[in-house]
Amino acid sequence: MAIDYIIELDCIPKRELTADGIRERLKERARAREVIQWFRAAGDAREPAQMGFEFSHRRLGEARDKQLIVVQDLLDHASALDDYAEHCASCPANRSGGAFGCVGFIQYPISARAETWLLERLPVPDEPLVWLLLKQGIQRLGYDGASVRELREADGGIDAAERAYFELPIAPERRLGELRVSGDQALEMIFGVGERIIPNHAGILLLFFGAIDRDLEAQEIRDISSLDESIRDRFAFEMAAGSDADSCIQELISFFRAMYLAWKLKVSLFVDA
Repeated sequence: MAIDYIIELDCIPKRELTADGIRERLKERARAREVIQWFRAAGDAREPAQMGFEFSHRRLGEARDKQLIVVQDLLDHASALDDYAEHCASCPANRSGGAFGCVGFIQYPISARAETWLLERLPVPDEPLVWLLLKQGIQRLGYDGASVRELREADGGIDAAERAYFELPIAPERRLGELRVSGDQALEMIFGVGERIIPNHAGILLLFFGAIDRDLEAQEIRDISSLDESIRDRFAFEMAAGSDADSCIQELISFFRAMYLAWKLKVSLFVDA
Protein backbone atom coordinates (compact mmCIF):
# COMPACT_ATOMS: atom_id res chain seq x y z
CA MET A 1 0.00 0.00 0.00
CA ALA A 2 1.16 3.51 -0.76
CA ILE A 3 0.19 7.14 -1.17
CA ASP A 4 0.18 7.75 -4.94
CA TYR A 5 0.65 11.17 -6.49
CA ILE A 6 0.97 12.64 -9.96
CA ILE A 7 1.60 16.13 -11.30
CA GLU A 8 -1.42 16.92 -13.45
CA LEU A 9 0.35 18.56 -16.37
CA ASP A 10 -1.39 17.57 -19.59
CA CYS A 11 0.65 15.31 -21.88
CA ILE A 12 0.25 12.63 -24.54
CA PRO A 13 0.90 9.68 -22.17
CA LYS A 14 -1.82 10.88 -19.77
CA ARG A 15 -4.27 11.43 -22.62
CA GLU A 16 -3.76 7.96 -24.08
CA LEU A 17 -3.01 5.80 -21.02
CA THR A 18 -4.83 7.98 -18.45
CA ALA A 19 -3.20 9.11 -15.22
CA ASP A 20 -4.68 6.15 -13.35
CA GLY A 21 -3.42 3.79 -16.03
CA ILE A 22 0.13 5.14 -15.75
CA ARG A 23 0.16 4.89 -11.96
CA GLU A 24 -1.20 1.34 -12.00
CA ARG A 25 1.30 0.14 -14.61
CA LEU A 26 4.22 1.67 -12.74
CA LYS A 27 3.17 -0.12 -9.56
CA GLU A 28 2.73 -3.38 -11.44
CA ARG A 29 6.19 -3.13 -13.01
CA ALA A 30 7.82 -2.33 -9.66
CA ARG A 31 6.01 -5.21 -7.97
CA ALA A 32 6.98 -7.65 -10.73
CA ARG A 33 10.66 -6.69 -10.57
CA GLU A 34 10.67 -7.03 -6.79
CA VAL A 35 9.13 -10.50 -6.97
CA ILE A 36 11.65 -11.58 -9.63
CA GLN A 37 14.46 -10.45 -7.33
CA TRP A 38 13.00 -12.54 -4.49
CA PHE A 39 12.84 -15.62 -6.72
CA ARG A 40 16.38 -15.11 -8.06
CA ALA A 41 17.78 -14.57 -4.56
CA ALA A 42 16.27 -17.92 -3.60
CA GLY A 43 18.03 -19.58 -6.54
CA ASP A 44 14.88 -19.90 -8.65
CA ALA A 45 15.72 -19.46 -12.35
CA ARG A 46 12.22 -19.88 -13.77
CA GLU A 47 10.90 -17.41 -16.32
CA PRO A 48 8.39 -14.77 -15.13
CA ALA A 49 5.56 -16.65 -16.89
CA GLN A 50 6.14 -19.46 -14.42
CA MET A 51 6.36 -17.24 -11.35
CA GLY A 52 3.25 -16.59 -9.29
CA PHE A 53 2.60 -14.94 -5.99
CA GLU A 54 -0.32 -14.26 -3.72
CA PHE A 55 -1.24 -10.60 -3.51
CA SER A 56 -3.07 -9.62 -0.36
CA HIS A 57 -4.99 -6.36 -0.45
CA ARG A 58 -6.27 -4.96 2.80
CA ARG A 59 -8.87 -2.26 3.34
CA LEU A 60 -9.23 -0.90 6.83
CA GLY A 61 -11.93 -2.78 8.71
CA GLU A 62 -12.23 -5.52 6.10
CA ALA A 63 -10.71 -8.95 5.62
CA ARG A 64 -7.70 -9.28 3.34
CA ASP A 65 -8.57 -9.92 -0.29
CA LYS A 66 -6.15 -12.51 -1.70
CA GLN A 67 -5.44 -12.99 -5.39
CA LEU A 68 -2.95 -15.16 -7.28
CA ILE A 69 -0.85 -13.06 -9.65
CA VAL A 70 1.41 -14.28 -12.49
CA VAL A 71 4.48 -12.06 -12.79
CA GLN A 72 4.52 -12.09 -16.59
CA ASP A 73 0.97 -10.72 -16.67
CA LEU A 74 2.11 -7.68 -14.72
CA LEU A 75 5.07 -7.12 -17.03
CA ASP A 76 2.88 -7.47 -20.14
CA HIS A 77 0.36 -4.92 -18.90
CA ALA A 78 3.10 -2.50 -17.84
CA SER A 79 4.90 -2.78 -21.20
CA ALA A 80 2.56 -0.17 -22.68
CA LEU A 81 4.59 2.42 -20.78
CA ASP A 82 7.58 1.82 -23.05
CA ASP A 83 5.77 3.30 -26.05
CA TYR A 84 5.36 6.65 -24.29
CA ALA A 85 8.54 7.03 -22.24
CA GLU A 86 10.19 9.27 -24.85
CA HIS A 87 7.69 12.04 -24.07
CA CYS A 88 9.10 12.38 -20.55
CA ALA A 89 12.65 13.40 -21.48
CA SER A 90 11.98 17.13 -21.79
CA CYS A 91 8.83 17.37 -19.65
CA PRO A 92 8.96 20.20 -17.07
CA ALA A 93 6.92 18.04 -14.66
CA ASN A 94 9.58 15.32 -14.65
CA ARG A 95 10.51 15.21 -10.98
CA SER A 96 12.94 12.28 -11.14
CA GLY A 97 14.60 12.70 -14.53
CA GLY A 98 13.49 9.24 -15.59
CA ALA A 99 10.45 8.04 -17.50
CA PHE A 100 7.15 9.10 -15.92
CA GLY A 101 8.91 11.27 -13.39
CA CYS A 102 5.68 13.14 -12.69
CA VAL A 103 4.45 10.09 -10.72
CA GLY A 104 5.58 9.00 -7.28
CA PHE A 105 4.70 6.92 -4.25
CA ILE A 106 5.10 7.14 -0.48
CA GLN A 107 5.06 3.64 0.95
CA TYR A 108 3.10 2.82 4.07
CA PRO A 109 3.60 2.62 6.97
CA ILE A 110 4.64 6.22 7.68
CA SER A 111 7.69 5.92 9.91
CA ALA A 112 8.09 7.50 13.34
CA ARG A 113 11.21 9.28 12.10
CA ALA A 114 9.33 10.78 9.15
CA GLU A 115 6.54 12.15 11.34
CA THR A 116 9.10 13.75 13.65
CA TRP A 117 10.97 15.15 10.64
CA LEU A 118 7.79 16.80 9.34
CA LEU A 119 7.08 18.43 12.69
CA GLU A 120 10.67 19.69 12.97
CA ARG A 121 10.29 21.55 9.67
CA LEU A 122 7.36 23.70 10.85
CA PRO A 123 8.00 27.38 11.67
CA VAL A 124 8.61 28.62 15.22
CA PRO A 125 7.67 32.03 16.70
CA ASP A 126 11.11 33.35 15.69
CA GLU A 127 9.69 33.24 12.15
CA PRO A 128 6.64 35.34 13.09
CA LEU A 129 4.92 35.88 9.72
CA VAL A 130 4.90 32.25 8.60
CA TRP A 131 4.25 31.04 12.16
CA LEU A 132 1.19 33.29 12.43
CA LEU A 133 0.01 32.08 9.03
CA LEU A 134 0.33 28.48 10.25
CA LYS A 135 -1.53 29.26 13.48
CA GLN A 136 -4.35 31.02 11.61
CA GLY A 137 -4.58 28.23 9.05
CA ILE A 138 -4.90 25.54 11.73
CA GLN A 139 -7.56 27.53 13.59
CA ARG A 140 -9.62 28.76 10.61
CA LEU A 141 -9.53 25.58 8.57
CA GLY A 142 -9.99 23.31 11.57
CA TYR A 143 -6.91 21.15 11.18
CA ASP A 144 -7.36 19.14 14.36
CA GLY A 145 -5.93 15.91 12.93
CA ALA A 146 -9.18 14.00 13.49
CA SER A 147 -9.27 12.37 10.04
CA VAL A 148 -5.74 11.00 10.42
CA ARG A 149 -6.21 10.10 14.08
CA GLU A 150 -9.26 8.01 13.20
CA LEU A 151 -7.21 6.05 10.66
CA ARG A 152 -4.35 5.66 13.13
CA GLU A 153 -6.62 4.38 15.90
CA ALA A 154 -8.24 1.84 13.58
CA ASP A 155 -4.88 0.72 12.21
CA GLY A 156 -4.16 -2.05 14.69
CA GLY A 157 -2.53 -2.63 18.04
CA ILE A 158 0.57 -1.34 19.74
CA ASP A 159 2.76 -3.89 17.94
CA ALA A 160 4.31 -2.12 14.92
CA ALA A 161 4.16 -5.35 12.90
CA GLU A 162 0.36 -5.21 13.03
CA ARG A 163 0.12 -1.64 11.81
CA ALA A 164 -0.44 -0.99 8.11
CA TYR A 165 -0.45 2.82 7.91
CA PHE A 166 1.61 4.27 10.79
CA GLU A 167 4.56 2.98 12.73
CA LEU A 168 3.39 4.91 15.80
CA PRO A 169 0.03 4.14 17.46
CA ILE A 170 -0.04 7.66 18.94
CA ALA A 171 1.07 10.71 16.95
CA PRO A 172 4.15 12.65 18.08
CA GLU A 173 3.72 16.31 19.02
CA ARG A 174 5.82 19.44 18.88
CA ARG A 175 5.32 22.71 20.74
CA LEU A 176 5.83 25.81 18.59
CA GLY A 177 5.61 28.56 21.18
CA GLU A 178 1.97 28.69 22.30
CA LEU A 179 1.00 26.41 19.42
CA ARG A 180 1.13 22.62 19.79
CA VAL A 181 1.00 20.60 16.56
CA SER A 182 0.71 16.82 16.27
CA GLY A 183 1.78 14.48 13.52
CA ASP A 184 -1.91 13.89 12.81
CA GLN A 185 -2.40 17.62 12.16
CA ALA A 186 0.70 17.87 9.96
CA LEU A 187 -0.39 14.93 7.82
CA GLU A 188 -3.96 16.24 7.65
CA MET A 189 -2.71 19.60 6.32
CA ILE A 190 -0.90 17.77 3.53
CA PHE A 191 -3.11 14.82 2.66
CA GLY A 192 -6.49 15.76 4.11
CA VAL A 193 -7.49 18.49 1.64
CA GLY A 194 -9.06 16.22 -0.96
CA GLU A 195 -7.68 14.46 -4.01
CA ARG A 196 -5.99 17.53 -5.44
CA ILE A 197 -3.54 19.98 -3.92
CA ILE A 198 -4.19 23.15 -5.91
CA PRO A 199 -1.30 25.56 -6.61
CA ASN A 200 -2.33 28.16 -4.01
CA HIS A 201 -2.46 25.59 -1.23
CA ALA A 202 0.74 23.96 -2.48
CA GLY A 203 2.59 27.26 -2.10
CA ILE A 204 1.49 27.58 1.51
CA LEU A 205 2.48 24.00 2.32
CA LEU A 206 5.90 24.57 0.75
CA LEU A 207 6.32 27.53 3.11
CA PHE A 208 5.07 25.72 6.21
CA PHE A 209 7.39 22.75 5.74
CA GLY A 210 10.43 24.73 4.62
CA ALA A 211 10.60 23.42 1.06
CA ILE A 212 11.15 27.00 -0.13
CA ASP A 213 12.73 30.00 1.56
CA ARG A 214 10.46 31.50 4.22
CA ASP A 215 12.65 34.40 5.33
CA LEU A 216 10.22 36.73 3.57
CA GLU A 217 8.39 40.00 4.00
CA ALA A 218 4.59 40.07 4.21
CA GLN A 219 4.11 41.03 0.55
CA GLU A 220 6.46 38.25 -0.55
CA ILE A 221 4.41 35.73 1.41
CA ARG A 222 1.26 36.98 -0.30
CA ASP A 223 3.04 36.59 -3.64
CA ILE A 224 3.41 32.84 -3.01
CA SER A 225 -0.20 32.45 -4.14
CA SER A 226 0.23 34.70 -7.17
CA LEU A 227 0.00 33.31 -10.69
CA ASP A 228 2.94 35.47 -11.75
CA GLU A 229 5.61 33.09 -13.10
CA SER A 230 8.41 35.58 -12.43
CA ILE A 231 7.58 35.47 -8.72
CA ARG A 232 7.63 31.68 -8.58
CA ASP A 233 10.92 31.53 -10.45
CA ARG A 234 12.57 33.35 -7.52
CA PHE A 235 12.11 30.35 -5.26
CA ALA A 236 14.39 27.33 -5.33
CA PHE A 237 13.52 23.95 -3.84
CA GLU A 238 15.41 23.73 -0.54
CA MET A 239 14.59 20.31 0.93
CA ALA A 240 17.38 17.76 1.15
CA ALA A 241 17.75 14.43 2.91
CA GLY A 242 20.13 14.35 5.84
CA SER A 243 22.48 11.48 6.58
CA ASP A 244 19.96 9.99 9.02
CA ALA A 245 16.98 10.14 6.63
CA ASP A 246 15.08 6.88 6.27
CA SER A 247 13.29 5.77 3.10
CA CYS A 248 10.02 7.37 4.21
CA ILE A 249 11.69 10.78 4.63
CA GLN A 250 13.31 10.43 1.21
CA GLU A 251 9.93 9.62 -0.34
CA LEU A 252 8.36 12.62 1.40
CA ILE A 253 11.08 14.86 -0.03
CA SER A 254 10.31 13.52 -3.50
CA PHE A 255 6.64 14.26 -2.84
CA PHE A 256 7.41 17.85 -1.84
CA ARG A 257 9.56 18.22 -4.96
CA ALA A 258 6.56 17.12 -7.04
CA MET A 259 4.40 19.64 -5.18
CA TYR A 260 6.99 22.34 -5.87
CA LEU A 261 7.00 21.56 -9.61
CA ALA A 262 3.20 21.51 -9.72
CA TRP A 263 3.13 24.89 -7.95
CA LYS A 264 5.62 26.40 -10.41
CA LEU A 265 3.67 24.97 -13.37
CA LYS A 266 0.38 26.22 -11.91
CA VAL A 267 -1.22 22.77 -12.03
CA SER A 268 -2.69 20.55 -9.33
CA LEU A 269 -0.96 17.62 -7.66
CA PHE A 270 -3.31 14.64 -7.55
CA VAL A 271 -2.94 12.59 -4.37
CA ASP A 272 -4.51 9.22 -3.60
CA ALA A 273 -3.83 8.60 0.09
